[in-house]
Amino acid sequence: MKTTGDGGGTSGPGVRLSVRVLGPLEVRRGERTLTARELGGPKQRQILEILLLQLGTPVSKDRLIELLWGDRRPAAALQNLESYISVLRRGLQPGAGRSGPLRTANGGYVLDGAAVDLDVRRFELAVERARRRRPDEAYALWCEALERASAPLLENELRCEWAELQRELHAARVLEARVSAAECALELRRHREAVQHARAALVEDLLQERAWTVLVLGLEGSGRPVEGLQAYEQCRRTLDHELGCAPSAALQASYARMLRATAATGNELGRALTALLVLHGQLGDPDWMPGARAPLARQEAASVLQEFLGRSLSTAA
Repeated sequence: MKTTGDGGGTSGPGVRLSVRVLGPLEVRRGERTLTARELGGPKQRQILEILLLQLGTPVSKDRLIELLWGDRRPAAALQNLESYISVLRRGLQPGAGRSGPLRTANGGYVLDGAAVDLDVRRFELAVERARRRRPDEAYALWCEALERASAPLLENELRCEWAELQRELHAARVLEARVSAAECALELRRHREAVQHARAALVEDLLQERAWTVLVLGLEGSGRPVEGLQAYEQCRRTLDHELGCAPSAALQASYARMLRATAATGNELGRALTALLVLHGQLGDPDWMPGARAPLARQEAASVLQEFLGRSLSTAA
């Protein structure tokens, strides 16, 4: 009986592969994990990886030769390629010949998507489903996608140009999923998880302003204004130094709210912030504290700030 799957095509009877490319390459046929010898040498493994990352889409012989050898293709490149394919077939689908998952198609080769369960494809499907769902349904799917993509693509394989490009593209998709998960958690008011996702995204890309926005708003929403102020300042410095721009209006508004909240605590840091705001003429400004009067005179504010700085410098010394 023939079946169809997400990658298209039809599957040969009795031959189905389960493949992991996130982390070390692993190929299972039924309950059996194929050995490195059964998968062949470096070139056979590269062919397999190329076809896996184009699952269900034929790749021409010319394109495979270009990816395998670049400008240094041998005179017998086509014969070598066909020999490598024969070795792969014997390892992947013994006894099935050309009717197994690895097929000849349109002057090239294709891995049948209906006969291959590929981990990176499961990640992509979880992302696609998450994008179509409401936040309360999408969040679990974003987390599922990130869990599936916890290891690097083709972690232990050759560092050739085509593989590096695929790793970069996959890393960008994972980063986008991480930022989307952070935004979804923030929308659901799951502030602690939003902060965790945002911090993880910023480890990968410090210029990801959407992640900075979630981090600052998440810290504000979870009642951690001092950490939020620190995060905002790091964001401001990073964006100014790297891009020559300021944080978004939403971030600046959050910064102002956290300054007011910290100043209102009345503790040592709060009094120092209050003094700063008074000295900058921002307490009593209706845009900052509607209807409020400055709690300190300017001379008293200067004294409070001087004492705070004196204590801080003494402690540091």
